[in-house]
Amino acid sequence: MLNLPQDKKIILFDGVCNLCNSAVNYVIAHDKKDVFRFVAIQSDLGQKIINHIGVDTTKTDSIILYIPQKAYYYKSQAALKIACDLSDFLPLLALFQIIPTSISNWVYDYVAKNRYRWYGKKESCMIPTPELKSKFLA
Repeated sequence: MLNLPQDKKIILFDGVCNLCNSAVNYVIAHDKKDVFRFVAIQSDLGQKIINHIGVDTTKTDSIILYIPQKAYYYKSQAALKIACDLSDFLPLLALFQIIPTSISNWVYDYVAKNRYRWYGKKESCMIPTPELKSKFLA
């Protein structure tokens, strides 16, 4: 059994992707209600969560939103669900949920497929600063 915080939403992200790391930093900066915790997909815990919820990583390898004991989302649906919990103008992105998932996932897949070429890739997962360490699960 995984020992995860039950009162937090967990974002699994590609820890070597520059775009994904920028997105994580953006979420942290706008997560005024302290809703999210983060885990790199490549980490041991990330792999345990993925196995626990049964996500096929051949279908998604960049973002998964896991709400312990409730649900999980990936691709565009994960991004939209995350945006809905952020402060500022981002809750308006919830309106984009009316776009058929097949179309939003096509756009998501296109960006995800090209993310390393467009934004680059790190040699290893980012290491959070001491100030941000509490936001990341080991």
